[in-house]
Amino acid sequence: MKVVDLFCGCGGLSLGFEQAGAKILLGIDHNEAALKSFAFNHSGSQTICGDIESITLDLIDQKIGNQKVDVVIGGPPCQGLSLSGPRRYDDPRNRLFRSFVKITKHLNPNVIVLENVPGILSLFKGKIKEEIIKEFQSIGYNVSYKILNAAEFGIPQKRKRAIFIGTKNNIDISFPKPIYTKEEEFISSSDAVSDLFALNDTDCQESMYYKSNPLTEYQKRMRNGVQDGELHNHLITKHTQAVKDTISLVPEGGNYKDLPEELQSTRKFNVAWTRYHSKKPTPTIDTGHRHHFHYKYNRVPTVRENARFQSFPDSFIFLGNKTEQYKQVGNAVPPLLGFYISKEVMKCLSKNT
Repeated sequence: MKVVDLFCGCGGLSLGFEQAGAKILLGIDHNEAALKSFAFNHSGSQTICGDIESITLDLIDQKIGNQKVDVVIGGPPCQGLSLSGPRRYDDPRNRLFRSFVKITKHLNPNVIVLENVPGILSLFKGKIKEEIIKEFQSIGYNVSYKILNAAEFGIPQKRKRAIFIGTKNNIDISFPKPIYTKEEEFISSSDAVSDLFALNDTDCQESMYYKSNPLTEYQKRMRNGVQDGELHNHLITKHTQAVKDTISLVPEGGNYKDLPEELQSTRKFNVAWTRYHSKKPTPTIDTGHRHHFHYKYNRVPTVRENARFQSFPDSFIFLGNKTEQYKQVGNAVPPLLGFYISKEVMKCLSKNT
């Protein structure tokens, strides 16, 4: 199954498809650091860095060697719809899916998979959702959509995403069925990272090794493919004493509402000062490293810890500076969610060929 990934970022969705046996021909993104991570971790895949609205179809054909593409995947930027920012119907970022449609029409795959924030289904009275369906219908695709919760697929994060699947030629594709349906079954944050060194800044800032053997099945899965036991991207952020003192006042699973009244307004953000709960999945990982804190230690998670919460294996190495790495992890689709979506796509395509 040959795949082109639009708005690929560092390649979380691509990695999931690759893990299921697909071949990633090409990744397109405007973020240079993210694309370097994509290229480093997707051996043999081509890349194009630039504004997708100005990239020519000829260049895409050249990069993939005019090969037949089976699936086009991608997550157009969703900042115009995100709960963490201003939401405007006329935000140009809400229209980037039209480039997705243009490229899909040219490549003519059997299947498209588009990922976005859940709000895309209801915001502005569902206008954007209806536009997406209408645009793909106009080029011959039947489109279904569903909200999938990453935690239900063995990912230690309650990350909900709207997934659109479009098919041609009367191909019928099902959405993956949840593996876990009860909260007590979900993979927790400590299940994900308890084998990594704590790294308080009083002793050391970075670890390139593991604290222990894998303690959970999830940790075993995340270590698959690691060479020589080396760990990457596990570097702490050093905080001021005032920040550490404030974090220390927040209990497991708590947030700014648990702080003394005089400290509650120090960060005006709906998830400010959130401490993860060791026995529960994390909330949605974001692109920054200021608002969410380790379930036990008075610091933000490292890039590697966030990558574990996203289901990136430890063999996946993030390039660029630390701020860029955090953004790459936070913007990504959890690879394990991509894996289960890909398995359904492959299953249904094999029935129709």
